[in-house]
Amino acid sequence: MARVLVVRAHPLNAQASRTMRLADGFVRAYRAANPDDEISDLRLYNVAVPEIDLDLLNGWRELSAGTPFVHLNLNEQAKITLFNNYTDQFMAADKLVIANPLWNLQVPTRLKAWLDTTCVAGTSFRYTDTGASEGLVHDKKALHIQTSGGVFAHRDPASVYVRSLLQFLGITDVTDISAEGMDHDPEHAEDILDDAMRRLVAFARTF
Repeated sequence: MARVLVVRAHPLNAQASRTMRLADGFVRAYRAANPDDEISDLRLYNVAVPEIDLDLLNGWRELSAGTPFVHLNLNEQAKITLFNNYTDQFMAADKLVIANPLWNLQVPTRLKAWLDTTCVAGTSFRYTDTGASEGLVHDKKALHIQTSGGVFAHRDPASVYVRSLLQFLGITDVTDISAEGMDHDPEHAEDILDDAMRRLVAFARTF
């Protein structure tokens, strides 16, 4: 049995969001092909995702200096606990699915905050004796689902960022499936979406 973590980075549901329609379609197809697998569906806009802010930075500094966790202030304790829970959830997954729209050439800020929780020195990557970084996450594969109004062929900053970050952590098996150009060619938007859905359903059988 594999553990699959689906990370949805859109505040709307599938009735209003093309991204979520694709995510729903993939999850349905994956469940049908892998009924025994465990799927955790993380909807980032329905939960609190801590940004790296003053509370986190101060809390981490205090812990590094030897301050007991219980002596941190309540905000620091809450945010560090939440941050660590997301890190643990990511590390425990065998397969990762990230679904997001392309917003202003980048991922939604909520997804950026979540991705920060996956980057923990000593846990998901380390620095070698030469100062180079080395990814420590070698047992996962990932799918990145993205929708966009224009056509970028996975070379937009968001796609490059997600793939580069996952590879930085050691995940080399990364597949991109996107629905592009729906605002550029609105008359064929549904055809574009249907084509992406077909590719996702087919991919779900082997992911």
